[in-house]
Amino acid sequence: MRKLFSKMDIPLFILTIFFIVVGLVMIYSASSISSVVRYGYEPYHFFVRQAIFVIMALLISFVLILRLPTRNYGILSWPAIIMIIIALIFLFINGKITNHAVSWYDLKFFSLQPSEFAKSILIVFSAIYYNKLHYRKIKNIYAYLVPLAFGTLIAGLVAMQPDLGSAAIIAGIVFLTFISIPLVQNNMIRFVKILTIGLIIAVVIILYSGEDVLNNMQMDRLTFQNPCSRYTETTGYQVCNGFIAINNGGFFGVGLGNSTQKYLYLPESHTDFIFPIIVEELGLLFGIFLILCYVFMLYRILKIAKEAENLRCSVLAYGTFWFMTLHILINLLGILALIPLTGVPLPLLSYGGSFTVNIIIMLFVVQRVNIENKINKTKREIKAL
Repeated sequence: MRKLFSKMDIPLFILTIFFIVVGLVMIYSASSISSVVRYGYEPYHFFVRQAIFVIMALLISFVLILRLPTRNYGILSWPAIIMIIIALIFLFINGKITNHAVSWYDLKFFSLQPSEFAKSILIVFSAIYYNKLHYRKIKNIYAYLVPLAFGTLIAGLVAMQPDLGSAAIIAGIVFLTFISIPLVQNNMIRFVKILTIGLIIAVVIILYSGEDVLNNMQMDRLTFQNPCSRYTETTGYQVCNGFIAINNGGFFGVGLGNSTQKYLYLPESHTDFIFPIIVEELGLLFGIFLILCYVFMLYRILKIAKEAENLRCSVLAYGTFWFMTLHILINLLGILALIPLTGVPLPLLSYGGSFTVNIIIMLFVVQRVNIENKINKTKREIKAL
């Protein structure tokens, strides 16, 4: 393990642990009131559950992910993609309704959200699939559309739950990873034409299906600007209270644990709206510092992706980069009323078992890519002697 640790990207590892610690502290602070008053649990209920998920993810990462070569992912890529599609379909039969969406399986001791696992599985599947095409020197551009087809199917199933935020992220991850492929970049005009035709066909099918694309609640979310002018309405209440939390915090915050907005003014204070609580308690300067840490974290992931020795490793890192980037942007822009609020968690800070496990594991997949980069670099140096 010591040899593996020496080959890890240390800045990325430090930032991962830093965000995990800040997330646990703030989840306890943000949820302690609502845990008792709203849910009837102990004040530390959500903190303990999040800590269990974090420990589980770290154990999997250190025991398995860091040690397992990425070439071995191919054994599970096809079974995993089929299983996640089946899991998403069966949600409509035996799923648990939470926040008006059938997105969860109730497993008694904890709930499982397949859409979060779909993001990681699609990244791994795309990496294995594209690497095989590249290795076999296949130039047929239609062969490169297979991961996009699976991504579209999975995003469609998630959108039907309905969970448009997760569906948009899944579609974004698959598409942005797709355009990161060198052959795709060299044939971008042809791919744009194919995708445009596919999009037109999809729109026509939806328009002639006779079904409403968005339900009333989703239509309401499109009204997102000036939320405080609609404070008494569902379209403005949460975001406006997020603004109030940020304003209360000022530059230096009111002190850890001293938030007033977590007293049920922000119903999702420990999940989607954890960032306003962080700013209220620790200040705007600390909030800006966290954003800069995210930027540096993404830079490290992008650097590892560009240095990857093969397309498989490159796609694994690029996919994780887009996974984190989309979650950060959609969460922060939503709570700042710059885009419609979709209810997606903030990486490593928001409460959420399925999401936390997947994001930590994918960050350690990137570490495994970095390890392989260094191993291959050492081998080349030895051969050059």
